[in-house]
Amino acid sequence: MVPRSTSAEKRAQIEFYGGQLHLVDSADAVYEASRQLARETNGHFMDQFTFAERATDWRGNNNIAESVFNQMARERQPTPAWIVVGAGTGGTSATFGRFVRYRRHATKIAVADPENSVFTPYHASGDRSLVAAVGSRIEGIGRPRVEPSFIRDVVDEMIPVEDLDSIAAMRVLSRLLGRRVGPSTGTNFIGVLALRRRMIEAGKAGSIVSLICDSGERYADLFDDGCVAGRFGEGLAERVAAVRTQIRP
Repeated sequence: MVPRSTSAEKRAQIEFYGGQLHLVDSADAVYEASRQLARETNGHFMDQFTFAERATDWRGNNNIAESVFNQMARERQPTPAWIVVGAGTGGTSATFGRFVRYRRHATKIAVADPENSVFTPYHASGDRSLVAAVGSRIEGIGRPRVEPSFIRDVVDEMIPVEDLDSIAAMRVLSRLLGRRVGPSTGTNFIGVLALRRRMIEAGKAGSIVSLICDSGERYADLFDDGCVAGRFGEGLAERVAAVRTQIRP
């Protein structure tokens, strides 16, 4: 069950692995449509939006948080000052947030949040009834409702990110890495740059960790200037230049 706005490349990959697509008009229509399909087929709706925060043992056992800290162990700054992630279900931020508190690390968790997501206003207000009129244009992150798996209390800061900045950062990071990354990775990168700038201005040293969470091969249209202008508006070149300026020493 996916929104009609899902990229063609992602749809093709689902079908390649034998999945049958059921399209809905908007992200918030996924839930009831999935329940209805489960009833009709005598199946089961595996509700990741509700259960993602408990799908792994956040105390350890080779989860994503433990893997990150193991990889950082020999770095000059082994304990990250910040970990920056996006939130779709909220499972990733919940796992990192619980892990660093359980292990008593000084690390803080930041969630980079795209336009049309309710997670940022929910984090500020605590109002679980918040809904957005339209869904996020950055696939995989940002939600039109507060998902049960998003655990507000273990997130230290929300960083709102404009969609065009996400695309610009995606473009810049793809060139730097020599491989294409997707727009939610771009959103994370904007969050990293914002925290880096803050730390430099405060005279603080430390490491910032984030995730390459999507492949750019699934979003070929976002590497086309005309398609980006049609979906996100003009000004991409200026945003790309601004991102490049921020990553210079």
